[in-house]
Amino acid sequence: MEEQYDFVVIGGGSAGYAAARTAHEEGLKTAVIDGSERLGGLCILRGCMPSKTLIESANRFRSMRRAGEFGLSADKLAADPEKIVKRQRSLINEFASYRAEQLEDGRFDLIRGNAIFSGSHELSVKLLDGGDEQLVRFKSACVATGSKVTRVTIPGLEEAGYWTSNEILEAEELPDSFVVLGGGAIALEMACYLEGLNKEVTVIQRSDQLLSGTDKDVADALAGAISARDNLTLYTGTELKEVSVNNDGEKRVRFLHDGGEVEVGADQIVQALGRSPNNGNLGLEKAGIGLASNGKHIACDSEQRTSQEHIFAAGDTCGPLEVVHIAIDQGEIAANNAAVLLGGKKEIRHFDSRLKLLGIFTDPQVATVGISENEAAKAGRKVKAASYPFNDHGKSMVMGETEGFVKLIADCETRELVGAAVIGPEAVDLIHEIVVALYFRAKPDDFIKIPHYHPTLSEIWTYPAEDLLF
Repeated sequence: MEEQYDFVVIGGGSAGYAAARTAHEEGLKTAVIDGSERLGGLCILRGCMPSKTLIESANRFRSMRRAGEFGLSADKLAADPEKIVKRQRSLINEFASYRAEQLEDGRFDLIRGNAIFSGSHELSVKLLDGGDEQLVRFKSACVATGSKVTRVTIPGLEEAGYWTSNEILEAEELPDSFVVLGGGAIALEMACYLEGLNKEVTVIQRSDQLLSGTDKDVADALAGAISARDNLTLYTGTELKEVSVNNDGEKRVRFLHDGGEVEVGADQIVQALGRSPNNGNLGLEKAGIGLASNGKHIACDSEQRTSQEHIFAAGDTCGPLEVVHIAIDQGEIAANNAAVLLGGKKEIRHFDSRLKLLGIFTDPQVATVGISENEAAKAGRKVKAASYPFNDHGKSMVMGETEGFVKLIADCETRELVGAAVIGPEAVDLIHEIVVALYFRAKPDDFIKIPHYHPTLSEIWTYPAEDLLF
């Protein structure tokens, strides 16, 4: 059996669906090939949505534990992981069903199977239903196969056993203590979920700071905030040496820290040392598709074009960030540019990282947009930064959420706002005001003219803006 398409998308997640939808709108004969057991993609099934559902429960339980600070009484507090997971599954079933409907509504062909390149213009698909292998030919294509948990080599880890975020999302019972390996977004979100449910948590980060690549003031503020929790211990700047299990079944992690050896134990280990592109079984070499310098991601230019001009990539498989809105943007760009390649009249689109946006749902939350001070320094770009703390801000004091700060960054030559960071209450929502300001290339002078209602969290941005007037 053989089919010919204008545009074929491998992967039906956020990036893949965005690419297929856009290609259909451009009039291309399109197919989506998806070999997962369940349609929906990483964000819906095992990423953003289920994790944030669990975190919402933990945040509310954490607030209940603080009831006394607000003159309230909350007796006999209890968290029920089984009911928390049941609520999560109910929501995720709705989201996944809707995505499945979108993929199956007839705008494009949906082929359920695992694809591998057999050439630069064809794919061999092993169908999930066990039918004959299908040959799919294409004029253009987009790889959007997402990412998978990175497996790391630590002596004794595999033998001891561990959970990843996948297991936590489905855990109807939780042991009393955890060691979390990693200090990135997933590791810290899972740590805060567990801590929020009053579990004992130890976080071990290999790098000298949390959230590697983030400005140090942001990372340090987050480290200070979570370390202040009664039931969370944090180690940074470590070297993992060995994992073992003692006679009582406790899992032990041995590592170097501050020149000495440390050993900690817990009922369960959470391995959250990153994710890797899920492209190892695609036969990329048969299509002449090259990899980036890290040897993992598919190499792409700003047009989302790979080393083959008619094959594109989008989302986690090419990076640079594992973020849904970026994946969607890249998928749309890939389909647009494929349509242009095949004779469409639209203009070539380019991926623009100027508004690079990141949000992390820890407690407190962290969000950034645009260029950081670190990135500006490496690029030789002269910037000016100003910050203001939540512990001196009226609304956050009323809320009892005083950890963290906001920071604005302006370019000294253009005088435009070019970056921002916030760690504190509702950070991932608060950052969007600055995203809009950056989109319109606002200067601090423009920004402070915008009215901000009092008392609100968002008015805190006006204070660093005043310090950036040129």
